Amino acid sequence: MFLPKYPDSPTPPPAHIHTVANPAPAHRPAPQISVTSGAVVAVLVGGVVLTALLAAVAVTAISVAVCAVVIRSMLRDQRRR
Repeated sequence: MFLPKYPDSPTPPPAHIHTVANPAPAHRPAPQISVTSGAVVAVLVGGVVLTALLAAVAVTAISVAVCAVVIRSMLRDQRRR
């Protein structure tokens, strides 16, 4: 009852022929991008400037934090007297 039914004579599956209704349009080659030495220098200088600015901000933040701790300790000493 639950046995599969096989065909009497095995036949190979039909060959699938893939036909494209609308062929893809021809791709245009990507434009050539030339990297000049001026562009490389500009990127390097920009990176150095940004790194220097980030370092300046970090040093400023640390110095402000140290000043805040010193002022806080000085005010605490004044209140105790």
